[in-house]
Amino acid sequence: QVQLVESGGGLVQPGGSLRLSCVASGFSRDNYGIGWFRQAPGKEREAVSCISSPDGNTYYADSVKGRFTIGRDNAKNTVYLQMNSLKPEDTAVYYCSATTISTTYWGQGTQVTVSS
Repeated sequence: QVQLVESGGGLVQPGGSLRLSCVASGFSRDNYGIGWFRQAPGKEREAVSCISSPDGNTYYADSVKGRFTIGRDNAKNTVYLQMNSLKPEDTAVYYCSATTISTTYWGQGTQVTVSS
């Protein structure tokens, strides 16, 4: 059974940093894409950043380029999202998502709030 468990959300001041982690379990192989989406109140869920395996190609939304960095440790089945220079508009529930050739899986989400 596939599970995605996020951690690392919280409250941070504008300009601060947070690091999200997502531990994936239940996958038989490493050849799945994994990444982060977010959903702010009243808005649609949007892709933030993703990384593929085994090639390690990455994607970043324009709104986070230069501020967020995604990383993947296949040995630990973990994907990270380092978020720097956070802005109030980054406030949202952040979801980890993994995609195989046939199925997309979602974590339960972790709240990120950027406020002074």
